[in-house]
Amino acid sequence: MRTLRTPEARFTGLPGPDIAHRHAQVRDGDGGTLRMAWAHAGPEDGPPVLLLHGEPTWSFLYRTMIPVLAGAGLRVIAPDLVGFGRSDKPAEIADHSYARHVEWVRELVFDVLDLRGVTLVGQDWGGLIGLRLLAEHPDRFARVVAANTGLPTGDHDMPEVWWSFRRAVEKAGAAGTLDVARLVGSGCLRPMSDDVRAAYAAPFPDLSYAAGPRAMPLLVPTRPDDPSTGPNRAAWDVLRRLDVPVLLAFSDSDPITGPMRAVLARELPGAAARQHPTIAGAGHFLQEDAGPELAAAIVEFCR
Repeated sequence: MRTLRTPEARFTGLPGPDIAHRHAQVRDGDGGTLRMAWAHAGPEDGPPVLLLHGEPTWSFLYRTMIPVLAGAGLRVIAPDLVGFGRSDKPAEIADHSYARHVEWVRELVFDVLDLRGVTLVGQDWGGLIGLRLLAEHPDRFARVVAANTGLPTGDHDMPEVWWSFRRAVEKAGAAGTLDVARLVGSGCLRPMSDDVRAAYAAPFPDLSYAAGPRAMPLLVPTRPDDPSTGPNRAAWDVLRRLDVPVLLAFSDSDPITGPMRAVLARELPGAAARQHPTIAGAGHFLQEDAGPELAAAIVEFCR
């Protein structure tokens, strides 16, 4: 597997708090290894909170939340998915699969970091990966926060706004004009400053580094015979019987995953009889629009 690594200089002078990063090697599934990076903060012996980002962002998305969570005594781990942020970037779209992304995160958080009693926070692909990990390793998790996410099986069509996003990524990638910062901005309600836009673009000096963002929309199960449909159905079979506490912290303005809130509330036993917050004034990337509000809801849930 041919991989690229974004020069560290691309990450200097980022806006927001100065958050430390670490990295470790995971197996690439092709006989080699990949470097995965993660942001970390808070006491090393604190209850672990795993923040999983989605497409096409990276752990920078959680920058306003990490100080709030760490300040509450939580040990924060916010990985960059393979292909994103400071993590290594497989150079070919075909190098990416749903199963590989689940395994890459699993190896980092369980084999390398040996996390237990985890509070999972998953948004977008962070939920698609995190909910699979929850179903496959329920003994590792203490609670779950699902924020603008779901676990599709391809049995129901995705909303048209998502198909428009997928077509836009495919078209821009083919034309060599993929603008990651613009994609993130289109999923926010509040305007982003130029330096924040530059931070979202930083991991991708040119299109050769962007196989991950180009691949991820293609990996969402959209038909019943998708390769990931079987594993996701199996995950649902477990999740429907799993009584791990679940908080649904969705925003009020996400046309992509908004309908999934009702599905999760109905299907997940741990979500029953619980007051779930609605994060006001936020779009799909609610961490960007309203990070401190989401962080406060997570802290209260952990308490």
